[in-house]
Amino acid sequence: MKKISTPSIIESVGNKPKVIEEYIGKVNTNTDSISIAKMISPPGWEEPGQKPHFDEYTIVLNGILKVESRTDTVFITKGEAVIVNSGEWVRYSTPKEGAEYIAICLPAFSLDAVNRD
Repeated sequence: MKKISTPSIIESVGNKPKVIEEYIGKVNTNTDSISIAKMISPPGWEEPGQKPHFDEYTIVLNGILKVESRTDTVFITKGEAVIVNSGEWVRYSTPKEGAEYIAICLPAFSLDAVNRD
């Protein structure tokens, strides 16, 4: 058992600053198999598209998260979730209001595996 008292703050990518608090993952716990992070993104935030080499599971705690694929756009609100499979192109943003959400990546998020545009 390992208690995690505090997350590591990870620098974000995008047009505005976003807070990424990694609780479990490559940076905070040296874990390669999974990453679990809490995100807080401001209104108007957007990041480049990506085609990651990991599955990503996202649960919105507050606000609205816009998730775009090559064929669809969905808005995920408080209490909803979205799954993006490894190898699928995706772009995340919070255009109308900010959002607070939990992101889980299998295997763990890494800059080498995110494959941004």
